[in-house]
Parts: sequence; structure tokens; C-alpha cells
Amino acid sequence: MPETVKAVAIPGVAWEISANLHFPPNFDNKKKYPVMVSAHPIGSCKEQTSGNVYGKAMAEAGFLVVAFDASFQGASGGAPRFVENPEFRVSDFRYVVDYIQTLPYVDPERIGVLGICGGGGYAFNATMTDYRFKCCVGVTPANFGRLTREAFGEFDPAGSLEKMAKQRTLEAQGADRFVMNYLPFASVAEAKKVTTDVDMTEATEYYKTDRGKSEFGCTSGLFSFNSAAVSWDAFAFAEKLMTRPFLAIVGDKVGAFGAYRDANEIYARAASKEKKLVVLPGVSHYMLYDKPEAVKPALDEILPFLKQHLGEAA
Repeated sequence: MPETVKAVAIPGVAWEISANLHFPPNFDNKKKYPVMVSAHPIGSCKEQTSGNVYGKAMAEAGFLVVAFDASFQGASGGAPRFVENPEFRVSDFRYVVDYIQTLPYVDPERIGVLGICGGGGYAFNATMTDYRFKCCVGVTPANFGRLTREAFGEFDPAGSLEKMAKQRTLEAQGADRFVMNYLPFASVAEAKKVTTDVDMTEATEYYKTDRGKSEFGCTSGLFSFNSAAVSWDAFAFAEKLMTRPFLAIVGDKVGAFGAYRDANEIYARAASKEKKLVVLPGVSHYMLYDKPEAVKPALDEILPFLKQHLGEAA
């Protein structure tokens, strides 16, 4: 019997994607298992909510889970570091599915995907463009393209592109790279002096205290390389291409990152005949990362949905 969690290196476009395989209890490599690919939030890593919360729970429920680090981030390869490029992020999902096909204990017809925050937006886009995914779950899913045009771009996308162009020219000529910190506050107390927004204060608590802090959970982005995201939409062509069953889960405590809005948008736009939007009362974006009072009701929706659409080990 293998270990509960196994680190693997997945061949990507020109470097390796770092991932953890989470095995179900009483794993038997002679059986065929349904698989869930689990994707981390923007600025996060596989050791945080996508792996140690949802990945762990799905594995305990009988699924083989692959939690992976995005290219240029975490323990995955790719240079320069901290690139948040949606095209590469979605491409990573496809390489992970390629890898899954090589495992003898995987049923290639029973692969699903789950993503949290920005990983949820990417999961929806991957499901629309890679039909090897049979179903999708977005946990407080956020559209990084929209975020880049709005909050992360000071609601001036054209102005942001001008700044990115100048900065990338400087860097190409030898200047230091400008790495943005998506969470500029050093502590929750500092954040509360500047903002009352629930997403900003709770994100600071999650990423910058022992609650969720991780070596690779850097909450950083290379500013000059964000131009690819400005014109990108996680839900582009959903009216035609999003045909798979999906579940979107959000809380009703709405914050600046806009996941409530994005979940409602994909639910309204998608062509899927089987789709469900769950709004949890009294729950915020970051409560869904790890707080039991939010995660449990989310999993009470997620696990039956996955067993319905992917089945169990055979």
C-alpha cells in the first residue's frame, strides 16, 4: 500500500509541475479509481486549501486526488517566478490530465476537477476546453481576468497595460522585476486600519498567520507579466462550451474579490443542463478555505455531487 500522500513531478510544457497524489483509504492499485484534480487559489500552493483541506477530504471519501502547483509558482518549474498567466494556468490542468492517463489505477473516463478562488475560475475554463473532465466544482470561484481589469488594475485596465508595457521594457533592459504583493498588509491589525472589506482582512489572516501560512503561499504576482490576464475571461463562450455538470459554492458575505458575483455569472451563462449554485448563509470567501463551519456544509454538497457524476472505486 502506498503512502497517504505522494509527491510527483508531472511533465509540463518545458518544465515539471509539482503535485501531490492523495490516496483514498485502503487503496488497492488493482482497482480503478475516479480522480479529482484540485487547483489552488491565486498566490497559493498545493499545501494549502486545495490539498490539505479539499484534497484530503475528497481522498478520504474514496477519490484519488491530484493537487498541483501552478507553473511559475510553488514547487513547480518555470521562470521568471510568480507569473500568473491564465493561458499557462489552464494549460497546467491539461498536463495533469495527461499524467493521470499513465496511472494504471485511474479510470480515464471518471476525472473531475475542483478549484478554489482563482483556481475555481481556472477549473471552469479548463472544463470548457478539455472534455476529459466530466464535472467541475468551483469553491468560491473567482475570475482572475475580471480581477485584473478591476481591483488588481485599479479599475483602469488600459492604464494598467500602459504601466505593464513600460515595466516589462525596463526589466528586459536589466531593471529589477516588480513583484506585486496581492496582500500588502503585514498583519490583520494593519489591514483593519486601512479597510473594512471582509476579503482583504480575512485573506491577510489566512495567508500571514499560522492559520494558513505556507512556504510557497506567497500571494505574489509579477506585474509586468499580468498583461495576458487583462483580456482574459474565465467564462468566455460558456454559453456554448460549458456543457459539463457543475457545482458552484459561495458564501453570502460578499467581499472585494467578487467570487459571489462570479459564481452567479457562470451559473447564469453556462450551457450545462446539470448545474447548481449553493449560497451558504453567514459564510465568507476565506471561511471556505479552512473553517469547519463553512467547509463541512460545502463538502456535504460536493461529495454527493462527485459520487453521482464519477462513481466510486471499482
